[in-house]
Amino acid sequence: MDAFINAMKDNVSFEELWLALDLLLAALLGFLIGLERKSRYKEAGIRTHTIVAFGAALMMVVSKHAFGSEADSARVAAQIVAGIGFLGAGIIVYKKNVVHGLTTAAGVWTTAGIGMACGGGLWVIACIATAVLIFIQWLLHRNWRIFKVKKIYSIKISFVQRTNERDKVKQIFDIDRYNRLVVERKGEDLIYHAKLDTVEEYSSTQLDDIMKKNTFIISIERCDDN
Repeated sequence: MDAFINAMKDNVSFEELWLALDLLLAALLGFLIGLERKSRYKEAGIRTHTIVAFGAALMMVVSKHAFGSEADSARVAAQIVAGIGFLGAGIIVYKKNVVHGLTTAAGVWTTAGIGMACGGGLWVIACIATAVLIFIQWLLHRNWRIFKVKKIYSIKISFVQRTNERDKVKQIFDIDRYNRLVVERKGEDLIYHAKLDTVEEYSSTQLDDIMKKNTFIISIERCDDN
Protein backbone atom coordinates (compact mmCIF):
# COMPACT_ATOMS: atom_id res chain seq x y z
CA MET A 1 0.00 0.00 0.00
CA ASP A 2 2.82 2.38 0.89
CA ALA A 3 4.54 1.58 -2.38
CA PHE A 4 1.34 2.40 -4.28
CA ILE A 5 0.95 5.75 -2.48
CA ASN A 6 4.58 6.65 -3.15
CA ALA A 7 4.16 5.79 -6.80
CA MET A 8 1.09 8.00 -6.96
CA LYS A 9 3.00 10.87 -5.37
CA ASP A 10 5.73 10.51 -7.95
CA ASN A 11 3.32 10.40 -10.91
CA VAL A 12 0.79 13.03 -9.84
CA SER A 13 2.25 16.44 -10.47
CA PHE A 14 1.25 19.71 -8.86
CA GLU A 15 0.00 20.86 -12.25
CA GLU A 16 -2.54 18.03 -12.39
CA LEU A 17 -3.81 18.88 -8.92
CA TRP A 18 -4.18 22.50 -10.01
CA LEU A 19 -6.10 21.38 -13.08
CA ALA A 20 -8.42 19.42 -10.80
CA LEU A 21 -9.48 22.74 -9.33
CA ASP A 22 -10.79 23.68 -12.79
CA LEU A 23 -13.08 20.67 -12.66
CA LEU A 24 -14.22 21.38 -9.11
CA LEU A 25 -15.00 25.00 -9.93
CA ALA A 26 -16.96 23.94 -13.02
CA ALA A 27 -18.98 21.47 -10.94
CA LEU A 28 -19.68 24.15 -8.32
CA LEU A 29 -20.83 26.73 -10.87
CA GLY A 30 -22.97 24.14 -12.63
CA PHE A 31 -24.49 23.22 -9.27
CA LEU A 32 -25.43 26.85 -8.59
CA ILE A 33 -27.05 27.24 -12.01
CA GLY A 34 -28.93 23.97 -11.59
CA LEU A 35 -30.09 24.98 -8.12
CA GLU A 36 -31.78 28.06 -9.56
CA ARG A 37 -33.39 25.95 -12.28
CA LYS A 38 -34.60 23.34 -9.77
CA SER A 39 -36.23 26.06 -7.66
CA ARG A 40 -38.46 26.76 -10.67
CA TYR A 41 -39.17 23.07 -11.34
CA LYS A 42 -37.56 23.10 -14.79
CA GLU A 43 -36.80 20.05 -16.90
CA ALA A 44 -33.04 20.23 -16.30
CA GLY A 45 -32.00 20.69 -12.70
CA ILE A 46 -28.97 20.35 -10.45
CA ARG A 47 -27.62 17.05 -11.75
CA THR A 48 -27.90 17.99 -15.42
CA HIS A 49 -26.23 21.38 -15.10
CA THR A 50 -23.51 20.09 -12.76
CA ILE A 51 -22.62 17.20 -15.06
CA VAL A 52 -22.71 19.40 -18.19
CA ALA A 53 -20.36 21.99 -16.67
CA PHE A 54 -18.07 19.32 -15.21
CA GLY A 55 -18.00 17.31 -18.43
CA ALA A 56 -17.25 20.34 -20.60
CA ALA A 57 -14.41 21.36 -18.28
CA LEU A 58 -13.02 17.81 -18.30
CA MET A 59 -12.99 17.69 -22.10
CA MET A 60 -11.19 21.04 -22.23
CA VAL A 61 -8.55 19.94 -19.72
CA VAL A 62 -7.96 16.66 -21.53
CA SER A 63 -7.75 18.34 -24.93
CA LYS A 64 -5.25 20.93 -23.67
CA HIS A 65 -2.92 18.74 -21.63
CA ALA A 66 -3.27 15.08 -22.57
CA PHE A 67 -2.03 15.20 -26.16
CA GLY A 68 0.94 17.51 -26.00
CA SER A 69 1.50 20.94 -27.50
CA GLU A 70 0.74 19.81 -31.03
CA ALA A 71 -2.90 18.97 -30.25
CA ASP A 72 -5.57 21.39 -31.47
CA SER A 73 -7.72 21.97 -28.39
CA ALA A 74 -9.99 24.32 -30.35
CA ARG A 75 -11.35 21.35 -32.29
CA VAL A 76 -12.47 19.64 -29.08
CA ALA A 77 -14.11 22.88 -27.91
CA ALA A 78 -16.06 23.06 -31.16
CA GLN A 79 -17.24 19.47 -30.71
CA ILE A 80 -18.42 20.24 -27.18
CA VAL A 81 -20.61 23.05 -28.51
CA ALA A 82 -22.09 20.76 -31.16
CA GLY A 83 -22.66 17.92 -28.69
CA ILE A 84 -24.46 20.14 -26.21
CA GLY A 85 -26.65 21.30 -29.08
CA PHE A 86 -27.99 17.75 -29.46
CA LEU A 87 -28.61 17.56 -25.71
CA GLY A 88 -30.51 20.84 -25.79
CA ALA A 89 -32.63 19.68 -28.72
CA GLY A 90 -33.89 16.80 -26.60
CA ILE A 91 -35.14 19.23 -23.95
CA ILE A 92 -37.22 21.34 -26.34
CA VAL A 93 -40.80 20.15 -26.78
CA TYR A 94 -43.46 21.58 -29.11
CA LYS A 95 -46.90 20.97 -27.64
CA LYS A 96 -50.26 22.60 -28.35
CA ASN A 97 -48.71 25.32 -30.50
CA VAL A 98 -46.35 26.31 -27.66
CA VAL A 99 -42.60 25.68 -27.40
CA HIS A 100 -41.53 24.33 -23.99
CA GLY A 101 -37.98 24.01 -22.64
CA LEU A 102 -36.31 26.50 -24.98
CA THR A 103 -34.93 28.65 -22.16
CA THR A 104 -33.77 25.57 -20.25
CA ALA A 105 -31.98 24.26 -23.35
CA ALA A 106 -30.27 27.63 -23.83
CA GLY A 107 -29.24 27.57 -20.17
CA VAL A 108 -27.70 24.11 -20.54
CA TRP A 109 -25.82 25.28 -23.63
CA THR A 110 -24.51 28.33 -21.74
CA THR A 111 -23.58 26.15 -18.76
CA ALA A 112 -21.40 24.09 -21.07
CA GLY A 113 -19.66 27.30 -22.11
CA ILE A 114 -19.03 28.12 -18.46
CA GLY A 115 -17.56 24.67 -17.94
CA MET A 116 -15.32 25.20 -20.96
CA ALA A 117 -14.13 28.50 -19.48
CA CYS A 118 -13.22 26.71 -16.25
CA GLY A 119 -11.39 24.01 -18.18
CA GLY A 120 -9.53 26.71 -20.07
CA GLY A 121 -8.40 28.35 -16.84
CA LEU A 122 -10.62 31.41 -17.26
CA TRP A 123 -11.97 31.36 -13.72
CA VAL A 124 -12.98 35.01 -13.54
CA ILE A 125 -14.87 34.82 -16.82
CA ALA A 126 -16.62 31.62 -15.68
CA CYS A 127 -17.70 33.13 -12.35
CA ILE A 128 -18.94 36.35 -13.94
CA ALA A 129 -20.81 34.42 -16.63
CA THR A 130 -22.45 32.27 -13.94
CA ALA A 131 -23.54 35.32 -11.96
CA VAL A 132 -24.92 36.99 -15.09
CA LEU A 133 -26.79 33.84 -16.18
CA ILE A 134 -28.42 33.33 -12.78
CA PHE A 135 -29.31 37.03 -12.60
CA ILE A 136 -30.91 36.94 -16.06
CA GLN A 137 -32.94 33.86 -15.14
CA TRP A 138 -34.05 35.50 -11.90
CA LEU A 139 -34.80 38.88 -13.44
CA LEU A 140 -36.85 37.62 -16.36
CA HIS A 141 -39.00 35.50 -14.03
CA ARG A 142 -40.11 38.55 -12.07
CA ASN A 143 -43.80 39.31 -12.36
CA TRP A 144 -43.19 42.75 -13.82
CA ARG A 145 -45.33 44.13 -16.61
CA ILE A 146 -42.33 44.97 -18.78
CA PHE A 147 -41.37 41.28 -18.92
CA LYS A 148 -44.85 39.91 -19.46
CA VAL A 149 -45.57 38.28 -22.80
CA LYS A 150 -49.04 38.79 -24.15
CA LYS A 151 -51.01 35.58 -24.33
CA ILE A 152 -53.19 35.03 -27.36
CA TYR A 153 -56.63 33.47 -26.96
CA SER A 154 -58.40 31.91 -29.94
CA ILE A 155 -62.15 32.03 -30.42
CA LYS A 156 -64.41 30.37 -32.96
CA ILE A 157 -67.58 32.26 -33.72
CA SER A 158 -70.54 31.74 -36.05
CA PHE A 159 -72.94 34.56 -36.87
CA VAL A 160 -75.52 35.70 -39.41
CA GLN A 161 -74.25 38.33 -41.83
CA ARG A 162 -77.01 40.69 -42.99
CA THR A 163 -75.61 44.21 -42.98
CA ASN A 164 -72.44 45.01 -41.04
CA GLU A 165 -72.33 42.15 -38.49
CA ARG A 166 -68.83 41.21 -39.58
CA ASP A 167 -67.56 44.63 -38.50
CA LYS A 168 -69.56 44.48 -35.25
CA VAL A 169 -67.78 41.26 -34.27
CA LYS A 170 -64.44 42.96 -34.88
CA GLN A 171 -65.48 45.83 -32.63
CA ILE A 172 -66.73 43.50 -29.88
CA PHE A 173 -63.43 41.62 -29.69
CA ASP A 174 -61.24 44.61 -30.63
CA ILE A 175 -59.53 42.97 -33.60
CA ASP A 176 -58.48 44.15 -37.07
CA ARG A 177 -58.93 40.93 -39.00
CA TYR A 178 -60.04 37.32 -38.83
CA ASN A 179 -57.58 34.44 -38.96
CA ARG A 180 -60.04 32.37 -40.91
CA LEU A 181 -63.42 33.13 -42.41
CA VAL A 182 -65.77 30.63 -44.07
CA VAL A 183 -69.08 31.70 -45.61
CA GLU A 184 -72.04 29.34 -45.75
CA ARG A 185 -75.45 30.05 -47.26
CA LYS A 186 -78.51 28.68 -45.53
CA GLY A 187 -81.66 29.67 -47.37
CA GLU A 188 -81.59 33.45 -47.63
CA ASP A 189 -79.06 33.90 -44.79
CA LEU A 190 -75.29 34.06 -45.00
CA ILE A 191 -73.65 32.27 -42.08
CA TYR A 192 -70.08 33.32 -41.28
CA HIS A 193 -67.84 30.85 -39.47
CA ALA A 194 -64.78 32.75 -38.24
CA LYS A 195 -61.73 32.20 -36.08
CA LEU A 196 -60.07 35.15 -34.36
CA ASP A 197 -57.28 35.85 -31.87
CA THR A 198 -57.60 38.25 -28.97
CA VAL A 199 -55.31 39.29 -26.12
CA GLU A 200 -58.21 39.40 -23.67
CA GLU A 201 -59.30 36.24 -21.92
CA TYR A 202 -63.07 35.85 -22.02
CA SER A 203 -64.85 33.68 -19.49
CA SER A 204 -67.84 31.55 -20.40
CA THR A 205 -70.07 34.07 -18.61
CA GLN A 206 -68.71 36.94 -20.67
CA LEU A 207 -69.21 34.99 -23.89
CA ASP A 208 -72.79 34.20 -22.90
CA ASP A 209 -73.44 37.89 -22.24
CA ILE A 210 -72.03 38.79 -25.66
CA MET A 211 -74.38 36.31 -27.33
CA LYS A 212 -77.40 37.65 -25.41
CA LYS A 213 -76.64 41.24 -26.38
CA ASN A 214 -75.95 40.34 -30.03
CA THR A 215 -78.69 38.05 -31.27
CA PHE A 216 -77.07 37.67 -34.69
CA ILE A 217 -74.34 35.50 -33.10
CA ILE A 218 -75.15 31.80 -33.35
CA SER A 219 -72.30 30.31 -31.30
CA ILE A 220 -69.00 31.22 -29.64
CA GLU A 221 -66.36 28.70 -28.63
CA ARG A 222 -62.98 29.07 -26.92
CA CYS A 223 -60.34 27.00 -28.71
CA ASP A 224 -57.03 27.97 -27.06
CA ASP A 225 -55.75 24.37 -26.86
CA ASN A 226 -56.57 23.37 -30.44
